[in-house]
Amino acid sequence: MSEQIFEKIKELLSAQNANFRAVSHESVKTSAEVAVARGTQLGQGAKALVCAIKGGGAKRYVLAVLPADYKADLQLIARALGGSRASLASPDEVARLTDCVPGSVPPFSFCEELELIADPNLFTRYAELAFNAGLLDHSIILNTKDYERIARPRLVKFAMTE
Repeated sequence: MSEQIFEKIKELLSAQNANFRAVSHESVKTSAEVAVARGTQLGQGAKALVCAIKGGGAKRYVLAVLPADYKADLQLIARALGGSRASLASPDEVARLTDCVPGSVPPFSFCEELELIADPNLFTRYAELAFNAGLLDHSIILNTKDYERIARPRLVKFAMTE
């Protein structure tokens, strides 16, 4: 859906002198399949979930990033952000907030409405992260420390091993 997001991420990473490479691969459906297509480990995948937080005021949105071999505990996300419930955003909400289809959302937020959080496990296991970058058939493999330095996500523990 978004060649623009792919280009924007590459420009941002280049401007910040990040150590990264862009790769093209077949469009696949699951995190495990895309890891094979990229030639990376499943745990290197940075899975980005757009979540809606309800309770404690107006509905809010968060981009929650976690290792692809973990699952998100949405209740932990809701509590950390002062809400009572969290759910995955609808495909229409994902498109509006990210200009991407589900599965292609990168671990960067370019929307003021979309707060970026990441589980600390994302930063402790691999020297490089891999993620779809706005397109289902394009990924970026990025130095983990560079991702943390550039994206500067709020750290929230919400990932659980599968």
